[in-house]
Amino acid sequence: MHLKRFASLLLIGSATLLGGCAEMVVGGAATGVAVVHDRRTTGTVVEDQSIELKALRALLADKSLSSQSHVNFTSYNMMLLITGETPNESMRGRLDQLARKIPKVRRVHNEVAIAAPSSLMTRSSDALITTRVKAGMLQVKHIDGFDPTRVKVVTENGTVFLMGLVSRREADAGTEVARRTGGVQRVVKLFEYLD
Repeated sequence: MHLKRFASLLLIGSATLLGGCAEMVVGGAATGVAVVHDRRTTGTVVEDQSIELKALRALLADKSLSSQSHVNFTSYNMMLLITGETPNESMRGRLDQLARKIPKVRRVHNEVAIAAPSSLMTRSSDALITTRVKAGMLQVKHIDGFDPTRVKVVTENGTVFLMGLVSRREADAGTEVARRTGGVQRVVKLFEYLD
């Protein structure tokens, strides 16, 4: 029992440290460990990593968009979440078009704000919030089989986005943890339900 909790904590800690582009580089090695607890197939996990990489490449190919925007792409079960900031609605629309052209993306959630790119301080705060939410999920004990590694947590400017293939009880528990976490201004549920 303690070994399972330790492994979950280690996995969450590792994922937290591997933010942004580093996740793309190390993602392949981490895939084997993560798939053990994941409800997605191994092929879907690999496809999600591929979708994120393709989205990043497409963004970097658009020099004006990439130089004026701060954007993150998170794919979970081939649903692509776009977060960050861009200066105007036209650029936000270009991000949406870019994402919809990526093969195998089933749905796009464009949550990019029309704003100046967030500061390093805000991004650091967001990383801390993500860590706190994930740590809080380790404390969920009232649901048999609840595995916090099955909930993807993304934080942008104090808004926490929750993704995963979960039961409604698991989603409610994860959402409640996020809502009670200090610094969280809003929680957005993007779950796919198993029941």
